[in-house]
Amino acid sequence: MKKVFSILFVAFMSFTMINAQEKADVVLSNALQTAQKENKNVMVFFHASWCGWCKLMMKNMQADATKDYFSNNFVLASIDVQEMPEKKNLENPGGEELLEQYGGANSGVPFWVILDKEGNVLTNSLDDEGQNLGSPATSDEVAVFIAKLEKTTHIKPEEISAVKEVFTREN
Repeated sequence: MKKVFSILFVAFMSFTMINAQEKADVVLSNALQTAQKENKNVMVFFHASWCGWCKLMMKNMQADATKDYFSNNFVLASIDVQEMPEKKNLENPGGEELLEQYGGANSGVPFWVILDKEGNVLTNSLDDEGQNLGSPATSDEVAVFIAKLEKTTHIKPEEISAVKEVFTREN
């Protein structure tokens, strides 16, 4: 009986550890430490598993034409928030509070904020009217996104062209 209990306990703990997410402040702290070592900015990316726009943003950032730019300039701190009740275990504890701290509580997901390596806010995904760009897709949204990238990194003309091409979804 003790052996069965031990096996069940180990299985439960393994399941809990696999499904438990790291606290949001730990994710951010780790990203800032890496950014300081690598002299990069941090992009805090708030997302949810059900969010198609979140998946599109990640796909665009990882596209062959853009992945080097994003990986060379940013450390990504990925924070899961706003999950459906049956998937709450995917959320990073404290993520909602961090989202609120950075001004995205009422903006939906994806929401992102760019921090310098010291943790100071450089910009976020809100445009001048306070609307969330989320995953920019129109030429106007992509232009605002590129302006934010220009403000926070040394983006080359060929990288700007790649971001425009990959992110713009208009016909």
